[in-house]
Amino acid sequence: MAASELYTKLARVWIPDAEEVWKSAELIKDYKHGDISLQLSLEDGTAIEHKLDPKTKNLPHLRNPDILVGENDLTALSYLHEPAVLHNLKVRFIDSKLIYTYCGIVLVAINPYENLPIYGSDIINAYSGQNMGDMDPHIFAVAEEAYKQMARDERNQSIIVSGESGAGKTVSAKYAMRYFATVSGSANEANVEEKVLASNPIMEAIGNAKTTRNDNSSRFGKYIEIGFDNRYRIIGANMRTYLLEKSRVVFQADEERNYHVFYQLCASAHLPEYKALRLSRADDFHFTKQGRSPVIDGVDDTKELSNTRHAFTLLGINESYQMGLFQVLAAILHLGNVEIKDRDSDSSVIAPNNHHLTAFCELVGVTYQDMSHWLCHKKLKTATETYIKTVPRLQATNARDALAKHIYAKLFNWIVEHVNKALHTNVKQHSFIGVLDIYGFETFEINSFEQFCINYANEKLQQQFNMHVFKLEQEEYMKEQIPWTLIDFYDNQPCINLIEAKMGILDLLDEECKMPKGSDDSWAQKLYNTHLKTCSLFEKPRMSNKAFIIQHFADKVEYQCDGFLEKNKDTVNGEQINVLKASKFDLLIELFQDEEKATSPTGQAPGTGGRTRLSVKPDKARPGASSKEHKKTVGCQFRNSLQLLMETLNATTPHYVRCIKPNDLKFPFTFDPKRAVQQLRACGVLETIRISAAGFPSRWTYQEFFSRYRVLMKQKDVLQDKKLTCKNVLERLVQDQDKYQFGKTKIFFRAGQVAYLEKLRADKLRVACIRIQKTIRCWLARKKYLRKRRAAITIQRFTRGYQARCLAKFMRRTEAATTIQKFQRMYVERKRYRQKQAAALAMQTILRAYMARQKYQRLVREDKALLIQKHVRGWLARQWYKRCLRAIVYLQCCVRRMKARRELKKLKIEARSVEHFKKLNIGMENKIMQLQRKIDEQNKDHRAVVERLSGLESTHAAESERMRVELTRLRGAEEEAKSNGNRVTSLLEELEKLRKELSTTQKEKKTIEDWAQTYRDEMEKMVAELKEQNGLLKSEKDDLNRMIKDQSQQMTEKMVRAIAEETQQLESDLNDERSRYQNLLTEHLRLEEKYDDLKEEISHSVNVPKPGHRRTDSTHSSNESEYTYNSEFAESEEGSRATEDVTRGMDTSLTLKLQKRLTELEQEKQSLRNELESKEDQFQRARARDDVEHKKARGAELEYESLKRQELESENKKLKHNLAEMRQSLLGNVGTGAGAPGSPAYKVLLDQLNSSCEELDVRKEEVLILRSQLVSQKEALQHKETMTEPVHHMEDMSKLKDSEIKQAYMGLKDTNRLLESQLQAQRRSYDNEVEVMRGELQSVKEENNRQQQLLAQNLQLPPEARIEASLQHEITRLTNENLDVLKSDNPTEFREGRCTIFRRLIDLMEQLEKQDKTIRKLKKQLKVFSKKIGEMGAGQMEGQVSPGQMVDEPIRPVNIPRREKDFQGMLEYKKEDELKLVKNLILELKPRGVAVNLIPGLPAYILFMCLRHADYNNDDQKVRTLLTSTINSIKKILKKRGDDFETVSFWLSNTCRFLHCLKQYSGDESFMKHNTPKQNEHCLSNFDLAEYRQVLSDLAIQIYQQLIKCMENILQPMIVSGMLEHETIQGVSGVKPTGLRKRTSSIADEGTYTLDSILRQLSAFHSTMCQHGTDPELIKQVVKQQFYIIGAVTLNNLLLRKDMCSWSKGMQIRYNVSQLEEWLRDKSLMVYGAKETLEPLIQAAQLLQVKKKTDEDAEAICSMCLALSTAQIVKVLNLYTPVNEFEERVAVTFIRTIQTRLRDRCETPQLLMDTKMIYPVTFPFNPSSLALETIQIPSSLNLAFLSRV
Repeated sequence: MAASELYTKLARVWIPDAEEVWKSAELIKDYKHGDISLQLSLEDGTAIEHKLDPKTKNLPHLRNPDILVGENDLTALSYLHEPAVLHNLKVRFIDSKLIYTYCGIVLVAINPYENLPIYGSDIINAYSGQNMGDMDPHIFAVAEEAYKQMARDERNQSIIVSGESGAGKTVSAKYAMRYFATVSGSANEANVEEKVLASNPIMEAIGNAKTTRNDNSSRFGKYIEIGFDNRYRIIGANMRTYLLEKSRVVFQADEERNYHVFYQLCASAHLPEYKALRLSRADDFHFTKQGRSPVIDGVDDTKELSNTRHAFTLLGINESYQMGLFQVLAAILHLGNVEIKDRDSDSSVIAPNNHHLTAFCELVGVTYQDMSHWLCHKKLKTATETYIKTVPRLQATNARDALAKHIYAKLFNWIVEHVNKALHTNVKQHSFIGVLDIYGFETFEINSFEQFCINYANEKLQQQFNMHVFKLEQEEYMKEQIPWTLIDFYDNQPCINLIEAKMGILDLLDEECKMPKGSDDSWAQKLYNTHLKTCSLFEKPRMSNKAFIIQHFADKVEYQCDGFLEKNKDTVNGEQINVLKASKFDLLIELFQDEEKATSPTGQAPGTGGRTRLSVKPDKARPGASSKEHKKTVGCQFRNSLQLLMETLNATTPHYVRCIKPNDLKFPFTFDPKRAVQQLRACGVLETIRISAAGFPSRWTYQEFFSRYRVLMKQKDVLQDKKLTCKNVLERLVQDQDKYQFGKTKIFFRAGQVAYLEKLRADKLRVACIRIQKTIRCWLARKKYLRKRRAAITIQRFTRGYQARCLAKFMRRTEAATTIQKFQRMYVERKRYRQKQAAALAMQTILRAYMARQKYQRLVREDKALLIQKHVRGWLARQWYKRCLRAIVYLQCCVRRMKARRELKKLKIEARSVEHFKKLNIGMENKIMQLQRKIDEQNKDHRAVVERLSGLESTHAAESERMRVELTRLRGAEEEAKSNGNRVTSLLEELEKLRKELSTTQKEKKTIEDWAQTYRDEMEKMVAELKEQNGLLKSEKDDLNRMIKDQSQQMTEKMVRAIAEETQQLESDLNDERSRYQNLLTEHLRLEEKYDDLKEEISHSVNVPKPGHRRTDSTHSSNESEYTYNSEFAESEEGSRATEDVTRGMDTSLTLKLQKRLTELEQEKQSLRNELESKEDQFQRARARDDVEHKKARGAELEYESLKRQELESENKKLKHNLAEMRQSLLGNVGTGAGAPGSPAYKVLLDQLNSSCEELDVRKEEVLILRSQLVSQKEALQHKETMTEPVHHMEDMSKLKDSEIKQAYMGLKDTNRLLESQLQAQRRSYDNEVEVMRGELQSVKEENNRQQQLLAQNLQLPPEARIEASLQHEITRLTNENLDVLKSDNPTEFREGRCTIFRRLIDLMEQLEKQDKTIRKLKKQLKVFSKKIGEMGAGQMEGQVSPGQMVDEPIRPVNIPRREKDFQGMLEYKKEDELKLVKNLILELKPRGVAVNLIPGLPAYILFMCLRHADYNNDDQKVRTLLTSTINSIKKILKKRGDDFETVSFWLSNTCRFLHCLKQYSGDESFMKHNTPKQNEHCLSNFDLAEYRQVLSDLAIQIYQQLIKCMENILQPMIVSGMLEHETIQGVSGVKPTGLRKRTSSIADEGTYTLDSILRQLSAFHSTMCQHGTDPELIKQVVKQQFYIIGAVTLNNLLLRKDMCSWSKGMQIRYNVSQLEEWLRDKSLMVYGAKETLEPLIQAAQLLQVKKKTDEDAEAICSMCLALSTAQIVKVLNLYTPVNEFEERVAVTFIRTIQTRLRDRCETPQLLMDTKMIYPVTFPFNPSSLALETIQIPSSLNLAFLSRV
């Protein structure tokens, strides 16, 4: 193809630019051969003339088409050159925020200087298992490729991460290791992956530092080998380090820091555990303050030290070792602060008692004198003598710094060694993946020995990289069998030879180090003499004799010779080392245990020149080697380490990651083209591009080429053979056959050919579009004309018809109106007459009835009042008498006790004194006795007086209390009368005042009339204005009313929405709780499986038989371990059963009596409670009505209520007393031994009695609480009614004051009339209420009589029928009350009555449920006892019947057919057949074999029928073992065949059916609603298996989750291919050019999954579950989960694949989703939530197709994409890629607009959907209509040992 065909007008090219490196321009004029310049126009419109090089005549680089810009792989670009690469990286980095890009086999990673959410576990899961080209570029894709190749090819892998400082090498290596740790897991319980990741914070603390280019720069290289076992799980790791920058320990440049660990220690110095280190701020130490930047923004050094210590602990380095390390580090800081002063010109000295030197010596355990001496002296050795010589201050300072660096290097190596020990494992390593994090090519203004070694290492790595790329290209060409031509690529072997060959730079450097008087200058001269003339890559600077230049592969670098020898020697004073070796500090001794004499190879002391040291971790020396091998120079050691590294890398498959630093200012997402190009040239990316461009960089499969360029072919060109078709088309389109080659499976194109084909394709499509537009516009115009013509004719027809219909309608209406008037007038007159007649009759009836009711109610009230007064007064008198009596007795007791104590005290005193007086005066005793008698008589008189006084006081107190109550009542009445009197007085005064004012007004009227005429006009104007204002006010009022109405409506809507949101929130919380519970079950199952695996491993490793494990009798365990059925277990179970039979023996007659007595007591308690509640309800209603009628009698009614409450409490106490007596009677029967305390029957009865007592107390409290609430509510309502009248009155008074005098007078009259009418209305309402009260009182009397009659009848009934009768009566009464309430017109009464009825019904239902439960328990116990009695009786009868009698019976054979027809729905089996049952029915049953022809759920039915028989026989051990063995066997079969969908589905269905059977036949009424009478007879009678139902429910959840995982494993490979890659609508989306990383083809090959594959698989799942009889609700949940997985996986891949984000792909996705919806409609599953799970995918597809330009488009997108998060929307917009030239990219400003609009959304920042999320499953109850007695067992199940019962 000639150049003139490409360099035409409007063609775009790249021209060099000083600022932007390359600038885009457009040709204004066609280029013709021989032109010396090009006429160009820049993007800003500037026209320039670009002159061509007259020698080479090279034209500028062509620019790629827009559809190729932003490609994932740089090799996919049609034009491969430097500006195209730079522009593609810039577009991806700046516009799309994508930091990763492929360049062939290299991953280019640009540091964003910002934390991106692309490294989470969801991203790791998305990349796991994917091909490297199928997803967008990512470090995880490289790691996955390495991991996959290791497992597939069984070859070790390595990932080489390189780049300059600050490019992100360490972070990339860290994420790669995190990926391996997450995907592979560990092979043992030691969590090796956590240890591998824990090594990162340790190495960053001791090996990373802040530099001017990077805040966390690695100052050493490392190669980590991650070891894997034969199952490719992490078992360990090993780390090798290279070139630690020791000089940073003692020196830092401006804005730089020392290693992080020093600042972490200084920041934590205030903590108590670090006090012994004597540290302070970092600014106080010389080694940490030189850079003047001790703090990194956003980094907490204290927290980082805590993380470092945690990592140390995780790696097994204990606290003591950690503190020892920190002690050494603190000693280094103190050593740096040791000040050395000049003594004279040749000697130096350290001041005595130097604070920091003292601290250093104490921390490292050495003597102060030795260390201070050898810091200022050195030892010189000759052949015969040894001299100690002083050194000047500068040498001493250098020796101090050398010692500090040496200690730190030793510490660094010790830590690395112990980290490797912690990561080492004894398991055999099968393979490994190495991660190399090493420095990139470096060039500075001053380059020294460090840069020389770094660039030497990069030369070796670049050579290995070039060879690998060249090898891959050669293999690709040979595989496709195309002609192979040698590609010339840069070989840097001459540069490597210059450095490492014999007599190379390193050899000459080592030789100079061995010379006694070697120096940097002499070494430079040797370099000049050796290489200046022989090697073209070596140059000498013009202005320097101490430097040399090497032409590296990346650039020329000038190295300064100063310091090379010193850094290569790396010496330290040996005597200082000896002092440290003599330390008392164990860790320091361990650091230097292998230390040799630190002398230089020449024996010369360290010089004064160098302060920078390099450290290479040396290889371990062989035993017996000479000492010279321990004196290798740094260069020699580094060369050996590098050679070992290269051997390792060459033995592995390499993967390359090139990290690029976008700018030097660390600005996020800022791209500096100059810096980027410099690094691209240095890291070999452009070399890869050049190698690819030299051959055939663009490669297409024949099918892809045919699909993309089908539009360029004619119909006759299309043949059956796609390969031949492509050949014919290419030969016609491209004349030069050298521009392409045909391989076996691909077509290879030269650079630029794809762009030419794209141009032809775009031209063809443009012509086609114009023709389509022309045709469509013609069709639209004709269609519009025809539509208008039809519309005009239709309008005329309808108009004429309308006019005719109107005339006919008018005539019909006229006639109809006449007829209606006639009948209406007749109807009105007739209705009026009937109303008058009915009103007259009604008035007569009401009046007569009213008078009769008034008379009757008055008589009844008087009689009731007398009766109430009589009882209340009697009760009050009795209460007063009892209180007085108790008080008197109590006072008597107190007084007598007091007197007795006093008397006793006196007697004691007299006893002591009388003995003395007896001796003195013996005759005084008679006198004392007489006095004593007199005192006793006086005391008796005193007591009598006190008793009379107390009686008077109590009488007086009672009378006073009664008078006080009466006085209070009278005062209240008096105050009310006063208030009424005051009100009347005030009204009269106001009336008098108004009259006076009226007379005064009349007097002044004449005067006012004179002035009125003058102001009449003004007043009229004012009135008009007021009317206008009034109109405005009315309009405002209407507006306000309308606003209030709208606000109320809005509030109502808000409340409705709030309630809906709250309901939705509650549902979501419930689902969250379910999901958490089910996740816990999943985790439990995983741990259980792990435990089982460990048990199997132990059993395999230790071949010792273990005895069977006997389980405990617990039904509370929700997940039981596998059950072992052996002889020992059977024997133990039989023994336990015999023991239980012995303990159950008791006196059954006593038990039956106690149960009967208990039943009677409970029935009596229930009847009393019902009667109590009815009485309370009647009294409550009566009291409420009396409150309205008699407000003044409230106090008496409250007393009556308290009296009633006390009576109820007394009745309750009597019941409690009876129950207590019953307990005592039970305790009294202890002597019999059968019903002794502790026996089961006694405990059951006692528990029931206690529960009955507690229930009675609770009911009493509930009644009291409800009564108090009702009373308070009614009082509040009455208070509210009484408070409304004064408020209205005050409002009327205020209105009076504001009105005119005359109007006030007329208003007063109206008020009086209104008051009179209100008074009459109140009187009428009062009379009506009195009449109603009388009627209700009569009904209460009748109800009371009826209750008494019913109570008498119930007492005559037997105890069994008494409860039913009382409940029936209560239901009837409540129904009648309900009807009465419904008939009432008052809505308030209706609501209150309905609430009361509901509460009563709920109470009755609760009581009924409790009674039923108690009755069921008692029935079960009675059955147990009756069975025991029956067995005893049967045994006796069997002993009496002889065999001969049984033979002689002739009728027995006749009963056999009858028994076969009347089956019980049970299956009987023997205990020893249980293992056979489980084996044949569960373990060996295959769903694809025998189970296909079975009844759905037959195994569940069989198991339940066996369980029913064990329950019928009351064999709890058999029930427990059967259930346990069933559960464990299902677990075992699922563990064995858990990957088989049919097996999992079959047992999910049967487990659910078994669970439903346990519920359906449990006897619980909530599960028996749909049962037939026969099914109700089959309910379980002896055991409550609710706890086992929970166990089965948990098992069903586990099986469901396993089913979902099984389906996910089957669907996962199909989803991406069928939903995204396969073109269901052929030809809609063309295939874009791809690079070296070929994606999966979207063309349906033979082995490719399509959408039909997914639909067929879904149908297979659905049919299998239906065949197995799975519940329909469960099938809906499974389908919903399936569709969620399809939508989530598809959306996640869409978000991670740039090539899928296009308009045409959105159409494909929407079509695929419509097919899925059609499948749902076919299966009748459309409305069960499955479609909603696809909503995020649907919205993403719509987002790809909508317009994305204006603000209106942004608003539409925000309102449309509600199911997508902000991160997902922005990601799709960033990834949107045009497939054709007619599409446009999304502008960055539009994406910013979207982000601004979505800023307020509250959502998680997670990008990908959680594909592992499982919706919480529920198992709705689904009863079976199948009768158990009709089930037949097929012979194919081999269950002949089961017999039907």
